[in-house]
Amino acid sequence: MPAPALVRAPLSRGAHPTARRSQDWRTRAACIGLPDRAVFAREPEAARPALRACGGCPVRRACLEAVAPRTSWFDGVSGGRLWRNGQEVPVSLPVTARSRTGRLQEQS
Repeated sequence: MPAPALVRAPLSRGAHPTARRSQDWRTRAACIGLPDRAVFAREPEAARPALRACGGCPVRRACLEAVAPRTSWFDGVSGGRLWRNGQEVPVSLPVTARSRTGRLQEQS
């Protein structure tokens, strides 16, 4: 008996609708464009750019749920927190203030 043929969706139509929805939060993440060394940092100093971006991120909860750092032993920034081997790493960020646009800014 011949092997069944594989059926593939046309490439021109893009990702499956379910796949698009499940990845939608990533397109709205405040950390888009940050270097991997900041997002997947293990040390607080290297993670600061990603942690600052998380401060005003609209998808923090979705990020935390998708990454599930406690159960995946994640290293890096997720949901506004730094994680190492699935454990939250305490980090203190400089005091921030909101600008006129509502974004957080570091105060010097």
